Amino acid sequence: MPQSSTRTARVEARLSPEALAIVKRAAEIQGRSVSDFVVSAAQEAAQRTIEEVQVLRLAAQDQQALAAAILSPPEPNEALRRAAAAHRRLVISS
Repeated sequence: MPQSSTRTARVEARLSPEALAIVKRAAEIQGRSVSDFVVSAAQEAAQRTIEEVQVLRLAAQDQQALAAAILSPPEPNEALRRAAAAHRRLVISS
């Protein structure tokens, strides 16, 4: 991940001695400062968290069902026709 050369915010955290030792060791292995390691790890975890809610993962059978529904949608039922009419009335004609 690209890092900005201008840092404008500060984050503080309290770690147990055991957690700090692990973080320090991992930072040493990667040849980074503890601060750089923690910032990078936090960014990666944040990105994974965001992707988990933005990316829809479907099993193969569900992918096929979705594709079939998109390619051959059912005819609109009465409830959908009423909703479309309400949308036209409330949103489009406003």
